[in-house]
Amino acid sequence: MPDCKVCGEEADELVTVTIGGKKKKVCEACAEEAEHDEEMAKASEAAVQQMMGFKGRR
Repeated sequence: MPDCKVCGEEADELVTVTIGGKKKKVCEACAEEAEHDEEMAKASEAAVQQMMGFKGRR
């Protein structure tokens, strides 16, 4: 059984996701959590940029 690179638990199936700019093979639960964290980071960045009047992207 393969092990998840984030939580270290055995999983039936691993999914490849990008976390912090690096691709990692993780279990389904960790993949969902990583996607949620990425969405929250984008929303947070957008809110700060809107508050400061920034009109472009990095």
